[in-house]
Amino acid sequence: MRSPYGRAMTDVKRHKILLDEDEMPTRWYNVVPDLPAPPPPVLHPGTLEPVGPDDLAPLFPMALIGQEVTSDSYVEIPGDVLDIYRLWRPSPLYRAHRLERALKTPARIYYKYEGVSPAGSHKPNTAVPQAFYNAEAGIRRLTTETGAGQWGTALAFACTQYGLECEVWQVRASYDMKPYRRMMIETFGATIHPSPSELTNAGRAILAATPDSTGSLGIAISEAVEVAAQNADTNYALGSVLNHVLMHQTIIGEEALLQLAKVGETPDLIVGCTGGGSNFGGLAFPFLREKLAGRMSPSILAVEPAACPSLTKGSYAYDFGDTAGMTPLMKMHTLGHDFIPDPIHAGGLRYHGMSPLISHIYELGLLSAVSKPQSDCFAAGVQFARTEGIVPAPEPTHALAAAIDEARRCAETGEEKVILTALCGHGHLDLPAYDAYLSGRMTDSEWADHDADAMARALAALPAVPA
Repeated sequence: MRSPYGRAMTDVKRHKILLDEDEMPTRWYNVVPDLPAPPPPVLHPGTLEPVGPDDLAPLFPMALIGQEVTSDSYVEIPGDVLDIYRLWRPSPLYRAHRLERALKTPARIYYKYEGVSPAGSHKPNTAVPQAFYNAEAGIRRLTTETGAGQWGTALAFACTQYGLECEVWQVRASYDMKPYRRMMIETFGATIHPSPSELTNAGRAILAATPDSTGSLGIAISEAVEVAAQNADTNYALGSVLNHVLMHQTIIGEEALLQLAKVGETPDLIVGCTGGGSNFGGLAFPFLREKLAGRMSPSILAVEPAACPSLTKGSYAYDFGDTAGMTPLMKMHTLGHDFIPDPIHAGGLRYHGMSPLISHIYELGLLSAVSKPQSDCFAAGVQFARTEGIVPAPEPTHALAAAIDEARRCAETGEEKVILTALCGHGHLDLPAYDAYLSGRMTDSEWADHDADAMARALAALPAVPA
């Protein structure tokens, strides 16, 4: 009898693969128990001892703290969260027939499309449960950071569902380049500030040293954490990086497994964009489970911006998650918490560090990584838009560029490889970025182009943690 994850049928013609509402997964998947070695612990910056629940309680409700450290392989999704998920989930899986024809490739390309959510991205998959658990704990307000604005939009939407106030610090570069994200966040009822701001000690310190700072996710995190830590009725919500955030996103991969099984396909390559890691982990982790169990053997590829290549160029070390050093220490691939990436259009990927869990899995050799310059990525985004009819957000164009590269290799070799990628959001509010590319005004930025002394200082500022 054929496995539900059995090998591909070469005559598959179906373009859109849907699940019925009652087929939507009702559990999130935690990859940690299935890994061959546990990830390094999160450390208290003062004592250098592993953090406990009380250390995280000023920022997160106990339900999320429990999910962050759980040893359970699955966590049930609350019914109230499932009800809101049903506004857009299950999300569609498409086969990119028209892109395949344009590339003249025998490869079969599938993309899981998360742009159907209220925020236009994958971010509500974790924003909704985070708002739910905070509301249950009696919290009145959530603070957060956002880069390109997808996470801020998602949390603003989620907070309205549970009657919570929402306050967002958006990285200044994206705040200026993407005004419609700010408008959407305000439409959902949240308050938004450019970061660095004069509203916090962390922001004022940055502005005093660098008045024209374009900001970074690390700075915006510092501002949001500072406000949350000072108010008993306020918690902080993070849109990526942490274990529980990546776990909430695994509904993407769990749905994709079911959808590919409907057409008898098994992926040979899974590719996703990576900034903090939530979209990538959400797609890849359920397939990694199947790989570790010997039920399939896909290669898994993370694609990051050349301007901020934490996996491919960063140090694997303990570092702060924010610029001001207010968070616990996490062992991750990092460019240094003081590193300020150039203001590329993929604002959601401008983070100095990679998810500790993805960093650990990378160190175990279970995934590989490459970096791409933004002009190559936008070329892939334009080709995708002109063949498949969806304008991608700048972030997933990184994954599309790598997927297209592989499909072209298949055209040269004749290999019938199955490629799966996550189209984690649409680019309807990112059209100025496409205008910059189409008009020839876009420039590429490489991490190595930064001042060598500044990069050295950022790495030298890593916290000293004994081996």
